[in-house]
Amino acid sequence: MDPRRKARLEGLANLLDTAFAIPGTKMRFGLDGLLGLIPGVGDTATALLGAWMITEAVRLGADRGVVARMLLNLGVDWAVGSVPLAGDLFDFAFKAHRRNARLLIDHLEEREEAGRRTPLTPDL
Repeated sequence: MDPRRKARLEGLANLLDTAFAIPGTKMRFGLDGLLGLIPGVGDTATALLGAWMITEAVRLGADRGVVARMLLNLGVDWAVGSVPLAGDLFDFAFKAHRRNARLLIDHLEEREEAGRRTPLTPDL
């Protein structure tokens, strides 16, 4: 996998889900948790940012199952995150963007590895 593309995916996931820490704890949160505090606008804004990752998955030819799981993660994050108060707590616990980055990166690396293991067949 292209290291720059991997770094962009991981960087966006980090920014949205784990960029900041609560001092003295292991708890981390990102823009998704912060912007989610703005009713109506915050969760939609971070969902739009997260949609870039899904667009990238489609562009890279990810399997439909991977794209479907990524859409489900983002949809759950947006829908539940939009619920006042409970959704804000959910945003701090459910790291949809990190899940999606990991799903896509793992899928692309597995596909790349499988391509290296497949023996070449001679042209007839």
